[in-house]
Amino acid sequence: MIWRARAQHTNGAELLNLPKQPHLSIIIPAHNEEHRLPHSLPKIDAFLKAQPYEAEVIIVENGSHDRTVEVARAYADDHPYVRVLEVETRGKGLAVKAGMLAAHGAYRFICDVDLSMPIEDVTAFLPPYADGYDISIATREGPAARRVGEPEHRHIMGRINNWIIQLVAVRGFEDTQCGFKMFTKAAAEDLFSVQQMSGIGFDVEILFIAKRRGYRVREVPITWYFDPDSRIRLIGDTLNILREIWQIRRNWSKGAYGKAAIKDSQPEP
Repeated sequence: MIWRARAQHTNGAELLNLPKQPHLSIIIPAHNEEHRLPHSLPKIDAFLKAQPYEAEVIIVENGSHDRTVEVARAYADDHPYVRVLEVETRGKGLAVKAGMLAAHGAYRFICDVDLSMPIEDVTAFLPPYADGYDISIATREGPAARRVGEPEHRHIMGRINNWIIQLVAVRGFEDTQCGFKMFTKAAAEDLFSVQQMSGIGFDVEILFIAKRRGYRVREVPITWYFDPDSRIRLIGDTLNILREIWQIRRNWSKGAYGKAAIKDSQPEP
């Protein structure tokens, strides 16, 4: 088994056993996650140990008020493929951006701490399944996907949110908000270098830019397990997404996202 990765603490410690490019980077945004990290990290560790490729895990703490940093650093001390970054300002979009741009992997995967999608399913986001695509996003919709334990009212609200997103921002995706997404190195470095949304609207922003730059995006049906400790606020987060969609369209009209990349497919009109 080939399994070497890298470690770095925010105190400037030297990287250990650092390959130039791991096959996979797993980026975990973490806000007040001292209780969930100790359950999720061993599962990720067991999965990676069984893989024939090099990997790294980047935990991005962002504005926590608990012991998230201490828990993450303690785990990294014993697992040299883990790095811990800190983003002092709260915002999932900021945390994901920092992790994506600090990563070194050929493929870069956003992973929610709760592992509501089993980590073993990340294989479906990698080659050969991802061949020909720049971005693979998890979807909880469609006949091949399963939602386990989700209250009906949350599902209905999620579908309303998706209808709004498709109407005014990004067409063609049944589930833009699922927290598991894979990017090639080139796509990640291009898209996240211009990302501006700090909150949960970053998912819509990234796909909005990706469609207009002609990136090839696929949806991956998953089995998703509802977490009663979900941080999603149905009404508040819906209003935040609407505000951020308005800002995304405004940014685009002002040219804030830079020149479109040249891709094989045509941008969405």
